[in-house]
Amino acid sequence: MSTLTALRGPVRVVVRQHRWTLRIAAGLVLLALLGLVALTLRSSHVAEVFAASGCPVDGGAGRSCDVTARSYLDSMFDYRKIFDDVALALLALPALLSGFVAGPLIARELESGTYKLSWTQSVSPARWLVSKLAVPAALVLAGTAVLCAGLYAAQSVSDNPYRSEWYTMYVYATTGTVPAAHVLFGAAVGALVGILVRRTLLASALSVLVTGAVGASFAALRAGLWSTSTVTGRSLDVRENIWWVETGHLTGTGGRLSQDVCAQAVTEADRARCFADHDITGHYLEYHPASHFWPLQLVETGILLALAAVAVAVAFRVLRRRTG
Repeated sequence: MSTLTALRGPVRVVVRQHRWTLRIAAGLVLLALLGLVALTLRSSHVAEVFAASGCPVDGGAGRSCDVTARSYLDSMFDYRKIFDDVALALLALPALLSGFVAGPLIARELESGTYKLSWTQSVSPARWLVSKLAVPAALVLAGTAVLCAGLYAAQSVSDNPYRSEWYTMYVYATTGTVPAAHVLFGAAVGALVGILVRRTLLASALSVLVTGAVGASFAALRAGLWSTSTVTGRSLDVRENIWWVETGHLTGTGGRLSQDVCAQAVTEADRARCFADHDITGHYLEYHPASHFWPLQLVETGILLALAAVAVAVAFRVLRRRTG
C-alpha cells in the first residue's frame, strides 16, 4: 500500500470533521477575490472619469479642477488603503493557521483522547500527524496563492497614483515565495505547540503568539538578510525604486556619522560650521536595488523552511516518544 493511499482515510476524516470551517474559509477567499475585482473596476472607472475631466493632478487650473483633483486623490488613497488592508489580512493567515492546527486539529484530540480511536484503526501516529498537517497547509497555501495573485493583479491593473514599492511590507510579504514559507512555518509551529501543550485554548494562543512574533521579526530584520549596495559622495545619486536601509555622513577619515548629527543647524552657515567641526566631507547610502528582491525572498524562505522542518521533526519525535 502506497503512502498516498494510506493517507486518504485520515485526510478524509480531517476534511469531514472540519468541513464547515473549510467551507467558510473558501467562501471568504471567494468574497475577497470578488471584492478585489470590484475595487479594481471602481478605481479604474474613477481614473477614467478624472482623465476625461482634463484637470491636472496637482490642481492649479481653477477652483473646480482643484476640487475634482482633490476628490480623485482622496478616492485613490482610500482604494490604496483597502489594498493594504487585504495585504494585512494575508499577513495574518500564517498565525491563524498555526492557531487552528495547534488547537482544534491537534491539541483538542490529544486533550480529549479521541486520537486513540484513530490510532487503533490502523492509523499510525505519524500518519495521523501528517494528515492533520497536510489538509490545512495545502488548502491555506492554495488560498494564499490565489489571494496574493489576485491582489498583485488588482494593484497592477489599477491606475493608482499612490503605489506601494516592492520593498514595502504589504507588497514584499505578499509576493514571491515568502507567503508560502510563512504558511508552512505556521503549520509546523502549530503542530509542535499542539503536541507539547495538549490544551486547546493555550496551544492556539501560544502558537499564534510564536508565529506572529517570528513574522514581525522578519519584517523588522529582513533588510539585513542580503548584503546592501552602497553609494557615497558629496551629493548622493538618489535612485528610484530602491530600498533605503541606512544613510548618513562620511568624515574625512572614512568614518560614518548619523544623519542627524547636524540636524539642529538652521542656516547654511551653521550647517557649514557643523560639517567642519565634525570633518564631514560627504554622505553615504546603503540600499537594496530592485534586483535584490529575489535574493532577499529566497534567503527568508530558506530560513523559514529550515525552521519548519526542525519543528516538524521535533513534533514527530515527541509524538513517537509519548506513544511509544
